Amino acid sequence: MQKQTERIDDLKQKIAAWGKRIQRFTERSRQFNQNRLFQSDQKRLYKSLERPELCGAGPRPDQANTIAFWRGLWSEPVNHSEGPWMKVVASQSASVTPMDPVTIALEDVAEAVRRAPNWKSPELDGLHHYWLKGFVVCHAVLARQFQEALNQKSLPSLFTNGITHLVPKD
Repeated sequence: MQKQTERIDDLKQKIAAWGKRIQRFTERSRQFNQNRLFQSDQKRLYKSLERPELCGAGPRPDQANTIAFWRGLWSEPVNHSEGPWMKVVASQSASVTPMDPVTIALEDVAEAVRRAPNWKSPELDGLHHYWLKGFVVCHAVLARQFQEALNQKSLPSLFTNGITHLVPKD
C-alpha cells in the first residue's frame, strides 16, 4: 500500500511539473506572438488585448448625458491663470541659447519617408507612406513646404486645431 501511495505521489508530482512546463511554454508563446504582432500590426494586437467581458460590464451611459458632458467641456472658453511659476521658468529659459537654424533638404524628406511604414493609417491628407515613397518628385515640394513652415515660425491650422466628434459605441 505504501509503494502505491508513493507511486501515486510521484506521478502527481510529474503531472504537476508537466503542467507548469506547459504553462511556461504557453505564456512564452503568447508573449512572443504579441511582440511579433506589435512589430507588424499594432491595431490587431490592441484589438486582441481588449477583453469584452470587462469592457461591456455595467449599464451603458445615456447618450444625451454623454453629449451634454462633452459639449460642456469643449464649448466653454477656458481662462488659464499664469501663476508665479511662469516668471521663474521665463527667467531660467532666458539663459538658453537659441538653436541653430534648421534646413530641411530633399535628402531629409527622402530618408524620413524611406523609414516610414508603408500601410499604417494615413494622416489628414489620406495618403499612405507607400505612395510617398513611390512619388519621388513630391519630396522636393515637401522639403520646400516644411522649410517655409519653419521660416514663418508658424504652423498651418490643420497641425494645431482639430474637431472632436463623439461617436458612441454599441
